[in-house]
Amino acid sequence: MRFLDRLQPLALMVLRLGLGIIMVAHGHSKVFGGLHHHAQFVSSLGMPGWLGYVSAFTEFLGGILIIVGFLTRPAALAVCIDLLVAIAKVHWKNGLMSNHGGYEFPLALAVIAFALIFYGAGPIAIDHIFGGRGGFSSKV
Repeated sequence: MRFLDRLQPLALMVLRLGLGIIMVAHGHSKVFGGLHHHAQFVSSLGMPGWLGYVSAFTEFLGGILIIVGFLTRPAALAVCIDLLVAIAKVHWKNGLMSNHGGYEFPLALAVIAFALIFYGAGPIAIDHIFGGRGGFSSKV
């Protein structure tokens, strides 16, 4: 299966594109379609309203960074935190799978973001051009 091993860079790119496109779409609707309303919603969850702005821009700008593979690890960390908070504060009460917004979808996205934190963007990314570190040192 050495052939499949050689396709790992493509797999990382596909993970980045999938996660990034979804995050940009969700963030875009918040940033350009009701940023103030999103901040009010976040406030209604018992969190400071300003975190709604952080959340919206994390989704939108973080998604763009993940798509192009620039500062992938920090962007993936921010997106992962954003999704875990969404699961805990919004989706958890609905259960894993529900017609009313279960947490299966944000959990799947958080898992992809988590993997990108540790694997980085891969060689088909801007991070690779700048040394392959993706914003964090790749050496432990």
